[in-house]
Amino acid sequence: MSTDPAFERLLEYVEAELAFATSHYNTSYLDRRVSSRMRRTGCDSYEEYFELLQSEADEQRALLDSLSINVTGFFRNPDVWEGIRDVLRTLTERHESVHVWSAACADGREPYSLSMLAHDDVQIDESSIHILATDISEPALETARERTYTESRTVDLGDQLEFLDAYEQYVDHDPANETYRVRESIARPITFERHDLINGEAKSGFDLVICRNLFIYIDNAYKQSMLETIARSLRADGYLVIGKAETIPPTLKSAFAITDGRLRIYQREGSVGVSMNSESSN
Repeated sequence: MSTDPAFERLLEYVEAELAFATSHYNTSYLDRRVSSRMRRTGCDSYEEYFELLQSEADEQRALLDSLSINVTGFFRNPDVWEGIRDVLRTLTERHESVHVWSAACADGREPYSLSMLAHDDVQIDESSIHILATDISEPALETARERTYTESRTVDLGDQLEFLDAYEQYVDHDPANETYRVRESIARPITFERHDLINGEAKSGFDLVICRNLFIYIDNAYKQSMLETIARSLRADGYLVIGKAETIPPTLKSAFAITDGRLRIYQREGSVGVSMNSESSN
């Protein structure tokens, strides 16, 4: 973990001038991302990189994109998606209209996976599913809206999509260009929108919120308020899915019943406030 004063000044600049809440993230995570940009730009010190950052708008955008957590995949952790399948079956049986929030959706593969799953499962009424997909990164959202994903040496998109037996009906594969393009019918239920989960307002009226693998990067002091924001966005008895390596803070456990502890699927308790103070003023 860096204690270099130039590194601290750099983080203060990013928070104050570029409006990215560096104070909410683990310092080790921030240091890894900044150091990666330093290597890319050939800078040998934080001070040198800080000077470059202040003078180059393109590098400011590149750093912000790097700081945004864009690790994702189609049907990431397939066992969790089996749990999500069960939740969607329950919700579409219970409600005529089901509202899902894919928070911190990165480049869109999570919400597209949701839509494909809804279309693929005969026990899920896909016409009732409405998905809001949000992220802090505009470049990531631009990729999501374009619906086209390119394979690389480390990413086998076909392997990710094989969670569904006949994914070819939802995605067009171009072997020559090694791209997969999500079809319009799958994109139709999804609305993409920029939202800052750290500083933004709570949403409302969601039956399911999926926010996976974000909180492992967030400083412990801020996890509580972010999860309170998510909890206020859920209807009574709505579901929450977080990452398999993440946990609900003890002070919030009374707000959620465990649906599947191994898969980190919870259900909002309808008669319980989110916390002692967070909902009393709403």
